[in-house]
Amino acid sequence: MSSPLKPLNRQVIVITGATSGIGLATAQEAAKQGAQLVLAARGADVLDAVVARFNALGQEAVGVVADVSERAQVERIAEAAIARFGRIDTWVNNAGSTIYGRVDEVSEADARRLFDINFWGMVHGSLVALPHLKRQGGALINLGSEASEVAIPMQGMYSASKHAVKGFTDALRIEVEQLDEAPVSVTLIEPTAVDTPLPQHARNYMDREPKLPSPQVDPHQVAAAILHAAVVPMRTVRVGMMADIDVMMDRLLPGVSDRLAVFQVPRQQQDCPPRNPDGSLYASRADGRIYGPGGV
Repeated sequence: MSSPLKPLNRQVIVITGATSGIGLATAQEAAKQGAQLVLAARGADVLDAVVARFNALGQEAVGVVADVSERAQVERIAEAAIARFGRIDTWVNNAGSTIYGRVDEVSEADARRLFDINFWGMVHGSLVALPHLKRQGGALINLGSEASEVAIPMQGMYSASKHAVKGFTDALRIEVEQLDEAPVSVTLIEPTAVDTPLPQHARNYMDREPKLPSPQVDPHQVAAAILHAAVVPMRTVRVGMMADIDVMMDRLLPGVSDRLAVFQVPRQQQDCPPRNPDGSLYASRADGRIYGPGGV
């Protein structure tokens, strides 16, 4: 890094998927620390309410309705940032979804849509952000997952998309940081299970309501890792002890790890029928909640 990253209170931060879960927690923490925010999400009503709440507290935020699977819509996010604040210091590619179902049951249309959001959305954000970040230095932060390293049964397509996020981010980092020696830090965040509404927003092929296995980390813990990477160059950041344990187990004892992974199947199911099996794959269902059921 030839130019240090700025403190948060001097940063303009773009966050995609900003109206629930990790994205909203990150926006809250960044706003508290004085960052200027450009928040993107698909649902206009919820986005407007979130932005209005920040502005009412005297925190500077602007909202951009955008589906990250469309490159032109991602370019609009950058345009809004430049129009309002004149620059971008950190870009966080957080928008994401998942599908619960066996790999051989998930339709190709659903699988491609998941990749359009999780993978291509991150590619679009990275490539749109880079010219701005290279100009004066900055951080590109991509949300991977423990599933970037370890496969999760019943979320095989999600695992595949997050493996792809890691492959792209690692290659981009080498090109930007090593080949170009550009003043840009490229970080991959890999949380374990996080207490967010992700399962409720999932496309679900199972005959049970999905859930995340315990233990789950608090979304604000992931937000803290993201914002640390916005001010201190980091390569890969795992969040939650289980992420470290599972990745190490998969590398050292892959056969044992495969057999143990079978136990993850019942731990991803509640004992009740599906409530909304279509989820948010094709339309926003964010309602301004950071936590999953039982949280706020």
